[in-house]
Amino acid sequence: MSDAAVAETPKGHPKGLYVLFVTEMFERFSYYGMRAIFVLYMTKALLLSKDEGSTIYGSYTGLVYLTPLIGGYVADRFWGNRRSIIFGGLLMAAGQFTMFASGTFFEEVGFSKLLMYVGLGFLIFGNGFFKPNISTMVGQLYPAGDKRVDSAFTIFYMGINLGAFFAPLACGFLGDTGCPEDFRWGFLAAGIGMVASVVLFIWLKDKYIVTPDGTQIGDRPNEAREEKSDAPKVPFNLTLLLVWGAIFLGILAALKFGADFDWIGSFIFSLTIAGPGYIISDPSLTKVERDRIWVIYIIAFFVIFFWSAFEQAGASLTYFAEEQTNRNLFGWTVPASYFQSINAVAIVLLAPVFVGLWGALGRRNKEPASPFKQSIGLFLLALGYLVIALGVKGLEPGVKVSMLWLFSLYTIHTLGELCLSPIGLSMVNKLAPVKFASLLMGVWFLSTSAANKFAGTLSALYPEPAVSVQGLASIDREFGERIRGAWKVEEVAAKKTCRPVDLSKLKRSDAEQAEAGKDKGPSADDQAAMTAAIVGVEVPADGKTLLPGDFKERAAKFKLMVVKARGAAPVVAVPLGDVQLANIADPALKAELQKRVEGSLVDNSRSFLGFKITDLYDFFMLFVAMSGLSALILFFLSRRLLTMMHGVR
Repeated sequence: MSDAAVAETPKGHPKGLYVLFVTEMFERFSYYGMRAIFVLYMTKALLLSKDEGSTIYGSYTGLVYLTPLIGGYVADRFWGNRRSIIFGGLLMAAGQFTMFASGTFFEEVGFSKLLMYVGLGFLIFGNGFFKPNISTMVGQLYPAGDKRVDSAFTIFYMGINLGAFFAPLACGFLGDTGCPEDFRWGFLAAGIGMVASVVLFIWLKDKYIVTPDGTQIGDRPNEAREEKSDAPKVPFNLTLLLVWGAIFLGILAALKFGADFDWIGSFIFSLTIAGPGYIISDPSLTKVERDRIWVIYIIAFFVIFFWSAFEQAGASLTYFAEEQTNRNLFGWTVPASYFQSINAVAIVLLAPVFVGLWGALGRRNKEPASPFKQSIGLFLLALGYLVIALGVKGLEPGVKVSMLWLFSLYTIHTLGELCLSPIGLSMVNKLAPVKFASLLMGVWFLSTSAANKFAGTLSALYPEPAVSVQGLASIDREFGERIRGAWKVEEVAAKKTCRPVDLSKLKRSDAEQAEAGKDKGPSADDQAAMTAAIVGVEVPADGKTLLPGDFKERAAKFKLMVVKARGAAPVVAVPLGDVQLANIADPALKAELQKRVEGSLVDNSRSFLGFKITDLYDFFMLFVAMSGLSALILFFLSRRLLTMMHGVR
């Protein structure tokens, strides 16, 4: 029996499709499993602030969508799809195991952060070689014009969503346990998933990933296609390249040194402007070609707003699930990471509904054109945030809301995704001039990269109520012995491990506390000393030279932050969530203390383009305004865009 006969079943699809299905499923399991616990690991184990965690998250996901430009080029010119997939998969497995090592040594924060950055680097470059090459092999399993190709990509897409569904459940079950040392097991599971992906691909590729005539797919660079192509080559214009290169450097400097962006954000956003500018300035373009390219740019611009809001799932919405959502389900606390599975299962359930809907409308010539679909997607995105904004309006600090609010948001966002996501790559393929097809596909990936980096920037605006340590000290002094040991600022170091405590090695008083099931934090005397230690720290007016005494050590130990409200002197504060009241029998006294603690809240508000964010309602309304305005503008632009597409639907 020939390889071709083995590779294709009499009815249905080639077996190679299912090899690629499982390979991609395990790779997505690895990616989404790590993503589900990543920001939790940074904030709960490494004790990074939400701002810093969001920035790192945005940089990571932004670069993940940028490196496919490199991996795709190398595969096309030098290695072919297969070698690139194996190399990328091994790099990603190494990245996940390095994250496991980071989680193992999480108490050595400096060393652990170094390992984390190395692991992220492996994951970023590995994804660049893996991601763009596996999907291109699906279509080559079929003869030209085969009607099964569309359903093949639907099956392949289900593999992506199956991996995305199981990943947060498995990695969250192992890693998101409430014990910081357990995050490593989630990363280990993600690493094992990536190894399974590579092993299965290597084992089965030669037998099943073949063309209908038995030729191996992806074992060489695709030079034959280039030789047969009559497409004109991209003209090289040195002057144009130098002009836009200078513009890129100017924007980079302005963002980094003028707007205080980080280097990664400055690079991505600068390239997102300069790259498209270089292409559209090419003098060889005809008017029709230039119009169609402008449509790609305009759609890509609005895509940035969609994905930057949608991708809050891995950052700010995970913070919300962890801190503001009542996750108690019949006595079991649902891990915050589990909520990231909602989108994947909703895609699987709702995608057939949308396929039927668009098909029915298409048969009646009423199917909306791509720009209209995208405006609907943006509107649904705004609607999802409006729902959860109403759910948290007037919410008091520390009060948690029902899980149904997050379920509603994720479900509505999935509806928006199903309206928008199918249009991207197909639209670029239809509208791009042949000579710029690869470059414009790169622009599309670049817009997704910018969206993910922007998502991290927006997530850093997540509000966190903070209490002045000076205010806490004044409460201590005023109420004196009546509350000594009754209220505490949790010492983070006491929460950094869930390992069993050897009671025989504790002092009697501490042992008695542990036996009674109380927090293994500081004793009453230690608490009083700690309060005195953090009070009176003087912060310079610029808020940057934070080196009085052992401030850095104390900041790490007690999660201190410096709040710099506009027009006011910087204040040392602690998150309100880390201030707890306990052991007070007198309800009136406890209520008074609670009132005084809340009275010591400092102005920790953020702002974005003049939009002030003081609480969760403001934060979610920012996305309502951003997505809703984008939807409205695109809706009214859609007819003009259809004209500029010159007949392409």
